[in-house]
Amino acid sequence: MQNFAVYINPDFSHKKNIYTLLEKLKDNSEINFFSIDSIPDLPKELFKPMPKPANRKHIDCILVFGGDGTILKAKDIALLTGAPILGINLGYLGFLSESVLPEIASSIENLKQGKYRLLQRMLINCRLKREGKIIYEALALNDAVIYKAESPGLIHIRIKASSRYVFDTRCDGIIAATPTGSTAYSLSAGGPILAPEMKAIVLSPLNPHILAIRPMVFPSTELLTMKVYGLRQAALLQIDGQNVMPIQEGDEVLVTSSQRSVSFIKLSNRTFYQILRRKLNLGK
Repeated sequence: MQNFAVYINPDFSHKKNIYTLLEKLKDNSEINFFSIDSIPDLPKELFKPMPKPANRKHIDCILVFGGDGTILKAKDIALLTGAPILGINLGYLGFLSESVLPEIASSIENLKQGKYRLLQRMLINCRLKREGKIIYEALALNDAVIYKAESPGLIHIRIKASSRYVFDTRCDGIIAATPTGSTAYSLSAGGPILAPEMKAIVLSPLNPHILAIRPMVFPSTELLTMKVYGLRQAALLQIDGQNVMPIQEGDEVLVTSSQRSVSFIKLSNRTFYQILRRKLNLGK
């Protein structure tokens, strides 16, 4: 690997430290850095402009400096270029990250020598349907969330799996999560942890009115339909933690697995279960 696109959390206050490290790496090795974001203080002598159209011929890897939220935002860059993501954790948990800032030199050296593996992460395709027409569509790496937003009361959601009725629930909302997203918001809502290699979708209701309504796991091949009704005010559709569209009475959110995926670089031999024990204190 020689050509690296760089995406930095725009809110990180010590970007100059990152620039200094990257400059040393560039001086000591034949590598190229390409800028993705339009940060005003981005050193032009350090970064080349991103090729247009950018693809895997131009970019070997995307270095993402930030936490899990920053990696989710970089998902679109990975889909655009086809390049894998290497997360360098600057946040708190960093569950999706494989490296940290002090280890960046050794991480890049491993990449140059081919000492890494690629792990494919499943995406879900999310569509918002209103009056029989699809008015919004997006891919999610973590989750798609229906949330009651400003409504003071519970909302009603009817769930179907490939046109087969599953259940109705009154709740604050519902999360449709990928295996990657099963350790994020869905886990906080009581959902199960899925191994990232699995092909499945987790539905985790948010504060359901009836205790008998529990999180469920569906095959990724199912088309999950969530119809929203009983609204006093507009609800919200969130994709990977971002509010994207208001939901109106009678709208349907359709979720199924996407044929596309995002590649993540694996440098260490740490297993998924070791990461769970270390970062989530599993079993402690």
